[in-house]
Amino acid sequence: VWDNVDLAVAVRHRGRGAPAGRRLRETIDAEITDVLERVRLLALAAKPARDLAYGEQRQLELALALAGRPRILLLDEPTAGMSPSETVAMLSLMQALPRDITLLIVEHDMDVVFNLADTITVLHLGEVLAEGSPTEIQRNERVVEVYMGRQGAP
Repeated sequence: VWDNVDLAVAVRHRGRGAPAGRRLRETIDAEITDVLERVRLLALAAKPARDLAYGEQRQLELALALAGRPRILLLDEPTAGMSPSETVAMLSLMQALPRDITLLIVEHDMDVVFNLADTITVLHLGEVLAEGSPTEIQRNERVVEVYMGRQGAP
């Protein structure tokens, strides 16, 4: 786990006038610690990534993305295949991300969407069906009709 994040952080430092030698190692180690704490994997830092549970592997993927210090983070089905408890844990991690990171998420778990998003764009057959706040989307008759089980649902 540590080595995966180490590589991601080190790549970001390469060629950026980073401090040399021991100072660089200390800087990288501090960043790795920060990222692993943020995704709640620091206690598993010495564990081989292949031995992580599925939800923990997804947390590691998030750590690798965060190691690059993105301004925007694109997540495709970040909770797909997770157990309910893993989904809750991942949702909590995403909610705790700094507000200066924009999240663009494709997600079919509406509980995740409604608990995470400020703005939701609903697509149907490749077209924008609706856009708005979670409350506006939940109250949108066309969205309810198409996706929430009333007549005409796909």
